[in-house]
Amino acid sequence: MRIFSLLLLLVVIPANSWGQTTREQKVRDDKQKNEISGFWHYNNFPKGIEEAKLTNKPIMVVLRCVPCEECVKLDDELVEKDSVIKPLLEKFVRVRIVGTNGLDLSLFQFDYDQSFAILFFNSDGTIYGRYGTRSHRTEWVDDVSIKGLGSAMQAVLKLHEGFPANRNVFKNKKGSPFAFSTPEQFPLLKTKYTSQLDYDGKVVQSCIHCHQIGDAIKQNSRTGDSKISEELLFPYPHPKALGFVFDPSSSSVLLEVKAKSIAEISGFKSGDEIVSFNNQPIISIADVQWVLNSIPAKGGELSAVVLRNGENVFLKLSLSEAWRRLDDISWRSSSWGIRRMVLGGMVLENVSPDDLKPFGNSKMALRVKHVGQFGPHAAAHKAGVTKGDILVEFDGKSDLEREADVFYYALSNKKIGDSVSLKLQRNGKILEVKIPIQE
Repeated sequence: MRIFSLLLLLVVIPANSWGQTTREQKVRDDKQKNEISGFWHYNNFPKGIEEAKLTNKPIMVVLRCVPCEECVKLDDELVEKDSVIKPLLEKFVRVRIVGTNGLDLSLFQFDYDQSFAILFFNSDGTIYGRYGTRSHRTEWVDDVSIKGLGSAMQAVLKLHEGFPANRNVFKNKKGSPFAFSTPEQFPLLKTKYTSQLDYDGKVVQSCIHCHQIGDAIKQNSRTGDSKISEELLFPYPHPKALGFVFDPSSSSVLLEVKAKSIAEISGFKSGDEIVSFNNQPIISIADVQWVLNSIPAKGGELSAVVLRNGENVFLKLSLSEAWRRLDDISWRSSSWGIRRMVLGGMVLENVSPDDLKPFGNSKMALRVKHVGQFGPHAAAHKAGVTKGDILVEFDGKSDLEREADVFYYALSNKKIGDSVSLKLQRNGKILEVKIPIQE
């Protein structure tokens, strides 16, 4: 079942109301509906902490963008029909956050390119785990499901039963502090946003989206001659880049291990249930990504425990240099800012094998799928690049096979203000243009 159903499960709004109201009204309706129902603490994490201390329940915090336009086609009776999720929700203190303004970034660290994420807490701020991931701009079905969420929730309840005796296993679930404690304090955001949503004004425009936090972190690291690190450029690597294919209907069972992948070489097998990575309990793909995100780009070795045929098996996942670059980041919202920086607003896509034939043995043939028309995103357009051109060389490099490879090369080797030459194929002819590397 697609994640869209999962989103609707968490906040139920009649489908026919979405198409008749403005985005502004949708946000206000969402707030009113949830505050009336009282089922969720709405944009109030401290209130959730208070209830958790009184009830000794774990806390389930759902961060989700409103309005989610993709939810309008869904059945608003889903929450009443699902026999697993409904009773599980009652066992949690439920908090719903629809904007990241004022969000405590010492606690809420996750993949900010997600428009939906769940974090599970103890009342003392201990993080049990994370849920919610994707590896495509709009498709979620390969990564999450209603059944998978239920499995993750059950795993959290089991971990909560063992608390505080098991407190030590969660110590690395919380990351190091950022340069700023809340999103609106970052230079990129502080002149546009405040710590609260503006329900008396333009509430949609007042909201800081999750991906904007990631953009702000990247920009804050890119000052003067400094470069965006590989760790920031390739955040929260998806396990499938290493050969892990998880069953979305489970919390941590491997549906497949890709042949000749890092995962297979390290001894993982189809059917393995990941119990822990680097001594951290795993409840979902997002938890695996959290662990991977802590491993430096230069590589390292992770310990793992998997349940195989009813027995614990101990493995080592060995990551060599450049392992992060195996991941494809082109789907990420944060890639739009990178395209402005290094591609002058172009969006590139790999051509089909048949389209590669005219280029012989060339390793680089990236079709221009889109060219920006406004502001800094129009730099490539102003240089003469048009939709449908094939990029065959970037700054003298003809072995950059993916858009992500161009990102990495440019941000690792070029400074703001530099210019790069492009070789483009158009109608059987080669033309050369130059574009600037921008802020």
